[in-house]
Amino acid sequence: MPKTSPTKDRFDDLPADHGRIGAHRAENPRIRGGLVLLWSVIATVVLVALGVFGTMLATGRISLTPTPEPTASVVPTAEPVIDTSYSVVVLNATSQNGLAGAMRDTVIAAGWPADSVIDGDAGSNDFPQTTIYYAFPQDEGAARGLAQAIGGAVVQLSDAYQPADDPNTADVDESVVKQLVIVIGLDRTDAGAPSATP
Repeated sequence: MPKTSPTKDRFDDLPADHGRIGAHRAENPRIRGGLVLLWSVIATVVLVALGVFGTMLATGRISLTPTPEPTASVVPTAEPVIDTSYSVVVLNATSQNGLAGAMRDTVIAAGWPADSVIDGDAGSNDFPQTTIYYAFPQDEGAARGLAQAIGGAVVQLSDAYQPADDPNTADVDESVVKQLVIVIGLDRTDAGAPSATP
């Protein structure tokens, strides 16, 4: 592009000995279009990126602080204790005969007096897993000890199988009743527990 000379005005006619007087023209800077375009693109990209990041931060899709890993809480359980002062009721909740009698023999062999272990049939024959029920929280250790004595079982707090002091009421005196109930499930049958269907 040819260089153009500036337009002449009254300042160009001043004698040289007067020195510089008044306003002077600055050189016309040449702005390159490519450089302007480049900076415009960079500014647009930065603004868009900041907008996307800010939106994701505000909506909770990203977090500046790491999410803490969940920790498994350990439920405290009572230590197993063999306490033969508890009476034990054995109920067969399967269709296989003889399981309650065999379980009674196992409990007696573990140290319980024969007259404190009673066996019989439950009201159902499809109970899935052998479970020992205890009525009061302080009985948990004895229930866990009995579970170990019979080779393992689920231990559960429930008064469903506990006797009442007064047949006319459902009140249970925990100072009198010391009973554990074994409900034999399908896991103790010859066929074993049924496999879970997918």
